[in-house]
Amino acid sequence: MQFHLNGFEPGDPSIADPELRLPPAGSVGALPRKVDVLIVGCGPAGLTLAAQLSAFPDIKTCIVEQKPGPLLRGQADGIACRTVEMFEAFGFSERVLKEACWINETTFWRPDDKQPAHIVRSGRIQDVEDGLSEFPHVVLNQARVHDFYLDVMRRSAAKIEPYYSRRLVDLEISDSNDADAHRVTARIEHMKEGQYPEIETVQARYVVGCDGARSAVRKSIGRTLQGDSANHAWGVMDVLAGTDFPDVRMKCLIQSAKDGSVIIIPREGGYLFRIYVEMDKLAEHERVSDRKIVAEDVIAAAQRVFRPYTLDVKEVAWWSVYEIGQRLCDKFDDVADGADAVPCVFIAGDACHTHSPKAGQGMNVSMQDGFNLGWKLAAVLRKRAAPHLLKTYSAERHAVAKELIDFDREWAQVISSSKGADPAETQRYFVQHGRYTAGTATRYRPVLLTGEATHQYLAKGFAIGMRFHSAPVIRVADAMAVELGHTVKADGRWRLLAFAPKGDAGQAGGPIRALCEFLGGSPDSPVRHYTPKGADIDAVIDLRAVFQQGHRDIDVGGLPALLRPAKGKFGLTDYEKAFAPDLKGGRDIFDRRGIDRERGCLVVVRPDQYVGQVLPLDGFGELSAYFGGFLVPQA
Repeated sequence: MQFHLNGFEPGDPSIADPELRLPPAGSVGALPRKVDVLIVGCGPAGLTLAAQLSAFPDIKTCIVEQKPGPLLRGQADGIACRTVEMFEAFGFSERVLKEACWINETTFWRPDDKQPAHIVRSGRIQDVEDGLSEFPHVVLNQARVHDFYLDVMRRSAAKIEPYYSRRLVDLEISDSNDADAHRVTARIEHMKEGQYPEIETVQARYVVGCDGARSAVRKSIGRTLQGDSANHAWGVMDVLAGTDFPDVRMKCLIQSAKDGSVIIIPREGGYLFRIYVEMDKLAEHERVSDRKIVAEDVIAAAQRVFRPYTLDVKEVAWWSVYEIGQRLCDKFDDVADGADAVPCVFIAGDACHTHSPKAGQGMNVSMQDGFNLGWKLAAVLRKRAAPHLLKTYSAERHAVAKELIDFDREWAQVISSSKGADPAETQRYFVQHGRYTAGTATRYRPVLLTGEATHQYLAKGFAIGMRFHSAPVIRVADAMAVELGHTVKADGRWRLLAFAPKGDAGQAGGPIRALCEFLGGSPDSPVRHYTPKGADIDAVIDLRAVFQQGHRDIDVGGLPALLRPAKGKFGLTDYEKAFAPDLKGGRDIFDRRGIDRERGCLVVVRPDQYVGQVLPLDGFGELSAYFGGFLVPQA
């Protein structure tokens, strides 16, 4: 899909008329007086959170943004494999994959030994290792990611639209311990063109600050970003340019002898590409703004590194200059250290962690912040989970952000010429940390939502605390080849994935039948205990089974009732609960994910696609105890 040939045009490239490409301008009228969740900021974290909450019409969500309208260009562009997996849960991965630039290989360039002022290619590698994800690493303008989220929100049951031109003034938090109370009062300035600003007041049960590095929400709860700057400036620009550099459509890491380093990121449309350019080192206490760097300075610096190749920039679609720095808040909510209160104000994304953009993780980690918090807020607000579940957000995501900060600091040093970087070391480090940059290395530590690894041996490829690593399966009822991980949608539900032992086809007396009888009929069943009266049996906890036989050897009509439940007002049968391995070409999920064939296992998958626990198929007590730690029994 090619576009931007005759200049950069924001918006949907599939729409021919540029006037019709841009998204609607957001909500009109005054802000609501009372809401369940107030989101401040329409960045990646805020829109992910809003999209998750938009799935629940019984939750009143309001999102405000200081800018006058949706983002149109610039900022982040790298989308990790793990993030595309998340997009699949929200229902727009296909749109991203169709429009984005796929990063298939990465090349490395270093000074020519014979002519050090010139660069030569020193290495070329596959960008993502085989089998790491069913999705690739791609690049797409952050504005288009925003557009996709806005579409999800607009088409959702809750029909959420942002309120633009709204700036948070401050927050006031009451001393109430009532989780149902509107404990936070927000004063918001409505900036109207040609008029004096108007102050609007919103009362909220929860407030989430996704309002960037200068976060007003963070300031209101007394949190600060701690860290330092590396006193090094980098320029970044999206350009349409003529060049004889051969790898301009590859991701490239270029290190010159004396003129710094350059990173090239090919962009969507076939013509646009991004250049990160190492600029001069800053003096102590000097800010990048003091240098008064202009776009021409960034272009000239890039041209020096490109020698002997030429770079003729025709158009700059967007550019900026930034300082390398890594900063982190000590907590991501308003609860004081040592206090046992339930948080009511949270911060996410750049509001609580900032770093350089060259690792390509900022937007990705921010969106994972929003996904982590969204389903938890929904579960508590809908009284499906106890309020103390919300304490896990800061605990889980702070550890992830700390790892990101440490990685970014090391990576910035590796690629910076001022550190005397060795091109061979750069390539080695890139390969070594490939899983981290793909977003698949995150692992939540054992706590409320993450079990101990007591039974990990039953499914070695589904590491507890890490994202559920999908694999191909065949849906039994219609012989459809699907990815098992794609059953985990952003709908707030838990998944129980039961992997049958050898010889078990769901028949009477087998472990799968016994599991279904426990979940469907026992008074100790978490399915029965936590499903609201009148709701579908899988409304909270969704059971699916994967058998070892070929799909033609499974009798759909003979499966336990819980694997073909009657649902909806007509009591129609759900035929999409049973799967078999994809036996073609060595794609058997039991082999690929190290599942114990003799005993099988039960894998608990969280609503945000992470593995919460691995248990034996008859681990009924352990399963009930796991969910009993945070879910609320339903009448």
